[in-house]
Amino acid sequence: VKLEHRLKRKRDFDACFKKGKRAYRRELAMYYVEKQRGEVKIGITVGKKHGNAVTRNRIKRLIRAAYIPLIKNIVKPVNIVFVPKVMDEYSYSDFLKSVESMLKKENLIDENIE
Repeated sequence: VKLEHRLKRKRDFDACFKKGKRAYRRELAMYYVEKQRGEVKIGITVGKKHGNAVTRNRIKRLIRAAYIPLIKNIVKPVNIVFVPKVMDEYSYSDFLKSVESMLKKENLIDENIE
């Protein structure tokens, strides 16, 4: 995914946490704010309780890999922040299932594609 899909500003993250809607799965929490116009922007936040920098970056890579195939199917302009839950093991397939089911449940993704 190109860099323009990244959520970067602190105030965008804060808006997702304060005003945003939430969805939860066993592996992941999703906070999102629908916008009037613009594109889909996605951020990931991984706290220090997950482990050292290497572990945190691995988790971010797995989550990013999970939403990349789904990003083109998102129908509304929206800011999304993903927050992983602390677990013993993190896997791409778990994150992929979680991201997909949360996006469908919140009606952010077009069901007809794929």
